[in-house]
Amino acid sequence: MTPDDIRAEHARIAAEVREHDRRYYEDDAPTVSDAEYDGLVARLLEIEADYPDLKAGSPTETVAGQAAAKFDKVAHARPMLSLEKVFTEEDVRAFVTGVRRFLALGEEEVALYAEPKIDGLSLSLRYEKGQLVLGATRGDGRVGENVTSNVRTIAGIPQALRGAPDILEVRGEVYMGRADFLRLNARQEAAGEKVFANPRNAAAGSLRQLDPAITAARPLRFFLHGWGEVSAPLPPTQEQAMQWLGGFGLPLNPRARLAPDIGAVMATFRELEAERASIDYDIDGVVYKVDRLDWQDRLGMVSRAPRWAVAHKFPAEQARTTVEGIDIQVGRTGSLTPVARLVPVTVGGVVVANATLHNEDEIARKDIRVGDTVVVQRAGDVIPQVVRVIAELRPEGAAPFTFPDHCPVCGSTATREEGEVVRRCTGGLTCEAQAVERLRHFVSRQAFDIEGLGEKQVKALWDWGLISHGPADIFTLEERDAGSLTPLRARDGWGSQSARKLFEAIREKRRVPLARLLFALGIRHVGERNASLIARHFGGIEAFTAACLGDEEARAAALAELLTVDGLGPIVVEAFGQFLAEPHNQKTLRDLLPLLDVQPPEARATDSPVAGKTVVFTGTLERMTRDEAKARAETLGAKVSGSVSKKTDIVVAGPGAGSKLAKAAEFGVQVMTEDEWLALIGG
Repeated sequence: MTPDDIRAEHARIAAEVREHDRRYYEDDAPTVSDAEYDGLVARLLEIEADYPDLKAGSPTETVAGQAAAKFDKVAHARPMLSLEKVFTEEDVRAFVTGVRRFLALGEEEVALYAEPKIDGLSLSLRYEKGQLVLGATRGDGRVGENVTSNVRTIAGIPQALRGAPDILEVRGEVYMGRADFLRLNARQEAAGEKVFANPRNAAAGSLRQLDPAITAARPLRFFLHGWGEVSAPLPPTQEQAMQWLGGFGLPLNPRARLAPDIGAVMATFRELEAERASIDYDIDGVVYKVDRLDWQDRLGMVSRAPRWAVAHKFPAEQARTTVEGIDIQVGRTGSLTPVARLVPVTVGGVVVANATLHNEDEIARKDIRVGDTVVVQRAGDVIPQVVRVIAELRPEGAAPFTFPDHCPVCGSTATREEGEVVRRCTGGLTCEAQAVERLRHFVSRQAFDIEGLGEKQVKALWDWGLISHGPADIFTLEERDAGSLTPLRARDGWGSQSARKLFEAIREKRRVPLARLLFALGIRHVGERNASLIARHFGGIEAFTAACLGDEEARAAALAELLTVDGLGPIVVEAFGQFLAEPHNQKTLRDLLPLLDVQPPEARATDSPVAGKTVVFTGTLERMTRDEAKARAETLGAKVSGSVSKKTDIVVAGPGAGSKLAKAAEFGVQVMTEDEWLALIGG
C-alpha cells in the first residue's frame, strides 16, 4: 500500500471506532464485538507506529464516552482514564520493557498488580467524612453523570466507611452476575419487556435509569479497582493501597494479586483464563498495574490512558453461521459500508445477527458471498467479526458480491478515489443519508449536545425542510417557526411542550466552546483532541475568524503556525486547510457564527512559573526522558511546541542540540539547560 492508501485507511478506521465508542459508552447498545473493535484499534496503533503524525485526534489518544443529557453532569476531581490493550505475552513483555525504558530502570524487575478485567460500567464514588455523597459514571473521563440516587440502591456499595480520610474518591466497576442476568431476562420476557443482550448492557442500562426504583430492582454489584482524590497519604504500592481501601469496608476482588515478575504475570493470566467460564460474572481479560506508586507518578499518562497500566485481553470466542444478505449503509461522510446480515447465532452466550464488513476490499479478500457459511467471533459484545468463509460448505450458484457503484440512498454515483479503500457517494448535502448524519453529528453529545435533537428528530426536521440549508437553520428554527403556517407544535410527534423544550435547549447551546464548534463541523481528521489543540492555539473566536475567514494570505499564515503546534501533524493541518478553502464551508461558518456565543478554551494552570509559556525541548535530556519532560511541562500549564519561532518563550537544550538552538539564538529566545529548567519548575 502507498502512504496515501495507509492514511486513508487510518481515517476510515478512526471514524468507525468513534462511532462504535458512541454506541458502546453512550447508548449502551454496541454493534460490534470486542474482538472486532480491538482489531480496529490495533490496526490504528500499527499504522500510527509508522506514521506518528496520525496520532493527533485519533481515537487511540482520547477517552471514549460522554455524559448523557438526562443526568446532571459531574466534573471528576481527577480524570477517569481508559486503558491501552494488549493481546499476547510478547505485548505484555513490551509493556514492561517500555516502563523500564521510560524510567531508565535497566533490567530491574517491575512488579505488577493483576486483577480481573470485569466487563461492566466504570463508576466513581466520593465519600466525605466517611459518608457517600456522590456516585458518577466515567462519561468522557473528565465529566460524568450524577447517578448518586441509583448508586445508593446497590447493596454492595457502603453508604458509610469506617475510619476513612475526610475526602476519599474511589473507582470501580458495576456489574451483574450471569445467574442474576439470566433471571432478570426471564422476568423481562415474562413481562413482555426488553431483554438485554448481555450482563454488561444490563448493568449499564440498570445504573442509568431515571427512576432509582428500577435500579433497586436490578441485581447490581460492585468491585473496587482504584481511586481518585484522596485527602490522606497513600501506602507506597498499589497492592497495599488496595488493602488499605478495603479496610474501610469497600469491596475488593478476591482474585486480584501481586505478580512480582513476568512469569507470575503470565501464570495469573492463564489461571484466570481457565477459571473464566466458572466465574459468575463476565471478565474479558486481566488488568496489570505497576505496583510502586512513585513509579506510577513518574510514568504519568498519555492523552487518554495511564502509562503505568494495561489491559491484557482474552482470545475471542467463535461460532458458525450463515450470511443471509449483504446490505450497504451510507455514512455521514458518504462512505459506503457493507454489513453482513447473519442467521442469528449464539456466541459466548450472546445472540448476534450482524457484522460490519468494512469495505469492498475486505469482502473481496475474504470472498464473502450471500449463502456462505462463515466463522464468526466475539469477546463479550453483540455483533461478531467474520473471521473466514468455510469454502467447502458454499452452496452451488453462490455468486461473488458486486459492490454497487451508485449510492443506495440517493442514486448518485459512488466513486473510489485513487489510494482510497472507501467508496463514497458524490451526492453531498443532496444525499439524505449524508445530510442527516452530518447534522446528527453537529448536535451530538461531543459536539453541540442539543437535548431533544436525536437522530429521529433531525431526520424529521430534514424531511420537513426545516433544517435543510445547514446547521445555521437549527438556530433560526424558533424564529421561523413563530411565523410558520404549520408550527412545530402542530406537526406529527410534537406538541407545545416538546417544541418549547427544544427551542429552550437550542437557545441554551448557543453558548459553545470553540473546540466543540470545531469538532461539530465534522472536518476530516479533526476529532475532539485535535479540535481542542486548534482552539487552544487560536485562543478565541476573534483570532480564529481573523485568521481563517480572512483572505488567502491570512489563512496560509494561520496554517503555517498550526504546523508548529505539538500534536498537530501535516495531515490534520492540510485537512483543516482544505475545509477552510471551500467557499461553501466558509459560508456555513459565516452564517453560523453570528448566531452563537463562542467561548475561548479554558485557561490552563496559572500558578506555575511556566504557565502560559511556549516551551521547546531539544537535544538529549539526561535527568528525565523527553516524553516525561513534555508531560510535566503540560501539567504545569505550558504549551509544548515542536519547533522554535518568535512566539517561543523557552528552549530547554541538552547535549547535541542543533538547529533549534540556532533558531533560538536568531529569535532571541531564552535558552535553559535541563538543570535550570528543573530548578525553575521546582524539580
